[in-house]
Amino acid sequence: MWALGFVSLLMDLSSETIHAILPLYLVTVLGASALTVGVIEGIAESTASIVKIFSGTLSDRLGKRKLLAVVGYGLAAFTKPLFPLAPSLGWIVAARFLDRIGKGIRGAPRDALVADLSPAEVRGASFGLRQSLDTVGALLGPLLAIILMMLTGSDFTLVFWFAVIPAFVSLAIIVFAVPESERPPEKTASLPLTPLQLARLGTPFWIVVGVASVFTLARFSEAFLLLRAQSVGLSPAFAPAVMLVMSLFYALSSWPAGALSDKVGRHGLLAVGFSLLVVADVVLALASNAAAVFVAAAVWGLHMGLTQGLLSTLIADAAPENLRGTAFGAFNFATGIATLAASIVAGALWDAVGPTATFLAGAIFTAIALAALPAVRRV
Repeated sequence: MWALGFVSLLMDLSSETIHAILPLYLVTVLGASALTVGVIEGIAESTASIVKIFSGTLSDRLGKRKLLAVVGYGLAAFTKPLFPLAPSLGWIVAARFLDRIGKGIRGAPRDALVADLSPAEVRGASFGLRQSLDTVGALLGPLLAIILMMLTGSDFTLVFWFAVIPAFVSLAIIVFAVPESERPPEKTASLPLTPLQLARLGTPFWIVVGVASVFTLARFSEAFLLLRAQSVGLSPAFAPAVMLVMSLFYALSSWPAGALSDKVGRHGLLAVGFSLLVVADVVLALASNAAAVFVAAAVWGLHMGLTQGLLSTLIADAAPENLRGTAFGAFNFATGIATLAASIVAGALWDAVGPTATFLAGAIFTAIALAALPAVRRV
């Protein structure tokens, strides 16, 4: 679990160093609109989620989780140099697309590997640990971006080059330090997925997926946190500090939330996490200064810590053991479609009405998911 956690940490450090300044680069250097940012982020994240359904099922079919995870991390590492080399917006879109395909290939097999290697009584803690270390990388990424932007005089390209290094270290760790899970191939897992195969995942699984998808409609890309920070006066060099604050609270809360859920249950903590997102969205909608945005970013991070690892744990709890890869793939496919819709709507509302409408819409969708959460408790 620790080795997998550090693989996630370093790859997230690389990705978030780029992601912390990429929306600002798109808007301030390349002249893209908020809608364009939303479309790019939505397509990128939904692409990752859609690919996961195939890689997850394939990992069940082959009985090889680590192999596919290595392929995914490798593609992400070798894609990172495209960001500093990109001469135009089209190249940036292609680089972001390929990077997220790598995330999609590794995501479901890696989550299934965590479930395979974790005893049931500490499954929440295991997912929480991996999520916490992943989020430490997300914390260090914006911090590194801020430092490098200050030292280089906001040289976006040079910062992108620095981000390449931890990606290849991450790849080396998963190749040499993470074991393969010992499990036989699941011959009933096949591509393309059939309705019968999806039905085998069970009603409890699909109820969790349904609630998570509605919740994801409220969780549009964190790129809009950066744009909100800039909208209240923060410079491009310091706007990534918002991501740093968000990631700090995310990292500090993920592991304790997972461990606590093993003792007191998942559902109450999820309800608290959903409620915190409503609070964060309302504060962001009304924010008129940087202090309010930073407070909202902290609350946003807490909601992430109380929801993301727990949703993955609920999927592992609800899915048949022999179809966990397929289950995580289906879960990420559904939430990926929701992510695409959420980011496009958020960007369109931002351009047409303003940031207040974007974040109030997020609060409304979160309230709907919160109202549906008792259905998960009953499964």
